[in-house]
Amino acid sequence: MNILSSAELRNNYRKVADECIKSGEPTYITNNGEGELVVMSIPAYREEQTRLKIKKELLRIQAEKAAGKFEYISYDEFKDRMGRLSLVAENLDDVEDYE
Repeated sequence: MNILSSAELRNNYRKVADECIKSGEPTYITNNGEGELVVMSIPAYREEQTRLKIKKELLRIQAEKAAGKFEYISYDEFKDRMGRLSLVAENLDDVEDYE
């Protein structure tokens, strides 16, 4: 973890920016000894945002699972259902459009 004062950021911006880009890690900026900001590269920020979205989706799925909103079936049942759906889709191709 990299921690710098706001004065160090101001005086060494390019060095701090290069280190954030190189390491992919955030740098914590303090002001008067108290944490104030976090600086990170744009790719690291985007990766973090993606990770948060995935976590949020997993939590939503876990909540739905806990609420009993999922139906669990065996792999063989899944294959059977998918096979029936593909047959239905193939048959729909044979239906003519009546307007």
